[in-house]
Amino acid sequence: MSDLDTPSNDSSLPLARATGRVRLRTLVLLRWLAVAGQTVAVLGVHFVAGFALPLVACLVVIGASAALNIAVSVRFPFAKRLSNREAALYLGFDLVQLFALLLLTGGLQNPFAILFLAPVAISAASLDLKTTVALGALAFLCVTVLAFYHLPLPWAASTPPDLPVLYVAGIWVALVLGLGFTAVYAWRISSEAERMSMALEATRAALAREHHLASLGGLAAAAAHELGTPLATIALVSKELEREVDRKSALAEDVMLISSQAARCREILTRLSRQPGDGHDHMAEAPLGALLDEVAAPNLGLGVDVKVILTPPTDERAGAEPLIKRQPEIIHGLHNLVENAVDFARAHVTVTASWTADHVRVRIRDDGPGIAAEILAQLGEPYVSSRRREEVGADPEEAIGMGLGFFIAKTLLERTGAKLAARNPGEGGAEVEVVWPRARIKAGRENAAGSP
Repeated sequence: MSDLDTPSNDSSLPLARATGRVRLRTLVLLRWLAVAGQTVAVLGVHFVAGFALPLVACLVVIGASAALNIAVSVRFPFAKRLSNREAALYLGFDLVQLFALLLLTGGLQNPFAILFLAPVAISAASLDLKTTVALGALAFLCVTVLAFYHLPLPWAASTPPDLPVLYVAGIWVALVLGLGFTAVYAWRISSEAERMSMALEATRAALAREHHLASLGGLAAAAAHELGTPLATIALVSKELEREVDRKSALAEDVMLISSQAARCREILTRLSRQPGDGHDHMAEAPLGALLDEVAAPNLGLGVDVKVILTPPTDERAGAEPLIKRQPEIIHGLHNLVENAVDFARAHVTVTASWTADHVRVRIRDDGPGIAAEILAQLGEPYVSSRRREEVGADPEEAIGMGLGFFIAKTLLERTGAKLAARNPGEGGAEVEVVWPRARIKAGRENAAGSP
């Protein structure tokens, strides 16, 4: 079945991560916090702890960071959204500034070296993959240089401690691993959140379209109400003309035609104006078989034989074929599953429905290659698809071809109380089973029709 066979390339979405995700205000405030913390640390070490360090040089490095903050705050509005390139330059400066400060104060022996993780983590959570890799490489270069070249660590004694090379190497390894782990972790969490957000947005759009279709009945009733008055006027005038015109004249037949067509229009408008609950609204509910025929209809004539089969129960308590609410979630969700099956079927798709006194069950089965075993556990996650991105393009309208079909179907159907399960039957192909509690989806007239 489509969207169910192999996982999509996870990098496809992150590589397309939108620009403008970081506001200038956020980075400016973070830098002011860094400037304040660095100033307090340097002044505290020099004047309170009494450790010797190049104070002027350290304050110049900190001042450069403060000056840049002031410059960008004056030049740009706080609400400005930074492009990936602008944010990368901003974070890159922070890495270089931290490198210069640690170069003056002991290199990797300085415990504040752990702050190299912050800019890379921010990039991984907010910027694209290329930017994160570039900043990670810059941080790696800074950490490596600091392992070999730096001024002595400020210390109270005249001779600063000489840390073993093995210990410094351990710090270097810890920082490099920390950079990698933090970046990957933040990247994965951010990407998962973004994929879920996009998938839910696509689900909302699909449901909105289905609700729009469902609302056409109400629009028709409103139109019938508005058209009733002018149509009554036409009918009245046609009746008067019918009495005035000589039945033997050439106009008599035309007048009678107008009168009959006006009567026909009134009958049509009367049917359209009937509201749900008056016992005649065919849009509010449907027998299970008719509902499945409606779901399968758009997939007929596509080269795949689609059959709908009702399996009556043997238990008398189950009653007759149930009436089902024509909820947009049910119609669109089942349609997505049938469309999935048709996409990957070789020749046949079977939609089998059965019911008991407590449950309604629908199985959608195809004779295609089946679901790849390694991804069965991922079913229901967005962007799990066998279709490559280049096959469907980057257009958001093609999102369902990118692995959202099953996710949307599952999300919509679960809103109606359904539980979904997918499997590979032993005879080949793939099968998706949807089970509802009967009380959740039965129509209000089902009891009157003789069902439980």
